[in-house]
Amino acid sequence: MKKIILAILGIACFFTMEAQTYIGKTYYKSHTEKLNDDYCHGMFRSADGTIIDLLNENESSAGYINILEWLQGRVAGLQIYTYRYGVRIPFIRGSRANIYVDEMLVDPGYLNALSISDIAMIKVIKGAFAGSIGGNSAVAIYTIKAEEEEDEEEMK
Repeated sequence: MKKIILAILGIACFFTMEAQTYIGKTYYKSHTEKLNDDYCHGMFRSADGTIIDLLNENESSAGYINILEWLQGRVAGLQIYTYRYGVRIPFIRGSRANIYVDEMLVDPGYLNALSISDIAMIKVIKGAFAGSIGGNSAVAIYTIKAEEEEDEEEMK
């Protein structure tokens, strides 16, 4: 009886492996994986993080001046502290996070001048990030590409 059960399990595993191989060849990427591939490069692409698509959520971000103000409460472990002159500083799990716009390190005050309607995607990298100065966590903000702006104008 045990041999029959083992034989059946072996056959089931064989078909499962074939199915996984077949699925592997026809694997379709999720929306967030496509965004990650389209916008992120190098270490930013390979780093795990929470991806937020703002191209499809612009209505909910209306009325906010700073993108960090909008992010408050939307990503677990992310806290935003406001310092003098309205400058918001992100902290992830108790340590200060670096801010990148299009993968370039920027000062937190820069976000006060960046319009939320120009942002396509945000990637919040919570763990120690090798691409970040000091190995801190990071908030990577990606602006809308020129091709996408042209497509939006054509649709109007």
